Amino acid sequence: METRAVRRQRATAVILSTACIALALSITDNARGSPQAPPFFLRGATAVSPTSLAFGSQHVGTTSTAQTVTLRNTGNAALSITSLALTGTNGSNFAETNTCGKSLAAGAHCTISVTFTPSASGNRTASLSITDNARGSPQRVSLSGTGTAAVVSLSPTSLAFGSQAVGTTSTAHTVTLSNTGNAALSSTSLALTGTNASDFAQTNTCGSSVAAGAHCTISVTFKPSASGSRTASVRITDNASGSPQTVSLSGTGTQTAAAAAAAAAVVSLSPTSLAFGSQPVGTPSTAQTLTLSNTGNAALSITSLALTGSNASDFAQTNTCGSSVAAGSNCTISVTFKPSASGSRTASVGITDNASGSPQTVSLSGTGTGTAALVSLSPTSLAFGNQPIDVSSTTQSVILSNTGNGTLSITSLVLAGTNASDFAQTNTCGSALAAGANCTIVVWFTPSVAGTEAASLSISNNASGSSQTVSFSGTGIHDVILSWVASTTPGVVGYNVYRGITSGGESTTPLNSSPVAAGCTSTTTCIYSDATVVAGTTYYYTVAAVASNAVSQSANSNQVSATVPRP
Repeated sequence: METRAVRRQRATAVILSTACIALALSITDNARGSPQAPPFFLRGATAVSPTSLAFGSQHVGTTSTAQTVTLRNTGNAALSITSLALTGTNGSNFAETNTCGKSLAAGAHCTISVTFTPSASGNRTASLSITDNARGSPQRVSLSGTGTAAVVSLSPTSLAFGSQAVGTTSTAHTVTLSNTGNAALSSTSLALTGTNASDFAQTNTCGSSVAAGAHCTISVTFKPSASGSRTASVRITDNASGSPQTVSLSGTGTQTAAAAAAAAAVVSLSPTSLAFGSQPVGTPSTAQTLTLSNTGNAALSITSLALTGSNASDFAQTNTCGSSVAAGSNCTISVTFKPSASGSRTASVGITDNASGSPQTVSLSGTGTGTAALVSLSPTSLAFGNQPIDVSSTTQSVILSNTGNGTLSITSLVLAGTNASDFAQTNTCGSALAAGANCTIVVWFTPSVAGTEAASLSISNNASGSSQTVSFSGTGIHDVILSWVASTTPGVVGYNVYRGITSGGESTTPLNSSPVAAGCTSTTTCIYSDATVVAGTTYYYTVAAVASNAVSQSANSNQVSATVPRP
């Protein structure tokens, strides 16, 4: 056997100085390649440059130019990056993008771009935190910046000019605009707005910018163009919070008695009456025209222009007048006549305005010729109340009367509306109804579902206002219908019905106020409808026969149950 001298192995330990501390082991032996040396331990290392970023002043809500941080892997192994985040009191005021990814090779570097968008004024601080597998993780880069903003203060916030003669200019009133913020105030516009803006004027020293801590003045004057209350606002649009800011303006225009008398609207109407003569009932006439002229030296303000009088609905008007007619101007009013009945018909055009003698009126007259039907309905609505589902209600009636002096031709009489199929009608009206006559429309309700239901009856005819309608309403409710074979025992005058909500728990008081007798004979089936039930409940019923003395009764029948469905 071959023998081999084996040397005692000798181990030496060497401390290596790198970015981390590693242990190197060498083994001396009689094998080829002695001494043997395993590889060193490897680790990434980081260098961050710079270690802080100062963004200086930045206007609130605006974003700064990006600043860059460089992250280097100075080690001899890949750097694993777990997270890269913004932390600290005002972390949300900073944002970052980077090229680092999840790993950085030995000797490589990446960049992190940071921007600053302050949400409020004052100092704002945060940190860029880099968590990785290098010694000293997480590495941090401190971030700082100052938010700046303009702040507007107005003194006073309203100006009241009091009374001022129409057409004359008031003394100027002043508003001071102060920028109490720490950034310049940029003004986009400074303007007068509102109902009477043209009655006010302004000059100002503000320009397009007001420095932080500075102020400017706005001078406003009032020159009313008419009497009465006048309002407007100074509107300031800028880069401060709460923009636009406003200063309310008010004043009252006044006139002397002489000025008021000199400036007044005066109404002239031509003609002052319109006669339409004879016109067949139900047909419109040719239009006749009125001219309304303002012969005064002030604008005529028209509050209303309407038809009034006994037969106002037989006339119609259109006009070009609007709400105002300037001094020296005029407008026209066109009127037509469509008589609804024969005989004399009268009305008026009434004009309410700011002129003396208001309201002014123009009388209208005409005569209806021939005959015409007129419809009257009584009542115009029917309410059926609660009604068990699939059970027909008691009928209700509507009377249709022809109160005119001509025959009423009925084209159709139709049920319409959401639940029309749950209502029904019969009538005695036919296709024509003589003058002075009437007919009856009988209606009943048979609900198919639970809940409120509605429909209407539409009557088309040759009368004015056709078609006329009668509205119907009712509510479908659940019920339980009981039936039993009548007793053949002599002396039975009726039956009592008992109900409970548990099996065998029927009440000792019958549901019916008097014995059920109608339609019950020894050869017929007795029926009772219980309409006082609640959806979703199960009920239990028994029936007992009542003797002729109305006191004695039989033992209760067998029990039956019914579950009322939910809607």
